[in-house]
Amino acid sequence: MSIKEKLKSLNLILPPAPPLGGVYKPVIIIDKMLYVSGQGPMRNDKSLIVGKLGSDLNTHEGYAAAKQVGLTMLATIKEQIGDLSKIKRLVKTLGMVNSEPNFYEQPQVINGFSELMVELLGDDYGTGARSAVGMILPGNIAVEIEAIFEIY
Repeated sequence: MSIKEKLKSLNLILPPAPPLGGVYKPVIIIDKMLYVSGQGPMRNDKSLIVGKLGSDLNTHEGYAAAKQVGLTMLATIKEQIGDLSKIKRLVKTLGMVNSEPNFYEQPQVINGFSELMVELLGDDYGTGARSAVGMILPGNIAVEIEAIFEIY
């Protein structure tokens, strides 16, 4: 089943691809590698999920924000390369969580993204190397994720 078909079966809708927020390219392709710039959690109404984990948002809400980043990232990839079926596997994820200094559940938050990729690409191709860290994020967005995919 294709990513498009799996999204439909899970009743998931891609939000609009976000506009550029600076001087960068949303994606770069080198050989068979697709590098995706940091993406935030854009909802279907174009609003962003904002707030700091550990004060404004709990781990469950952060998980949902990270899952939304996954959908945002797929929307960006689709807009940039035209076809999600070109994605072969997730190689690397850098998950950044807007969190208070005493919040220690960044990995559980980024699982929202990681588990979505497994649902869409399967265990072997949806599980990549990963980092999950806490930091201050622009615009107070809850989560930002960048990723590297192998493409066909």
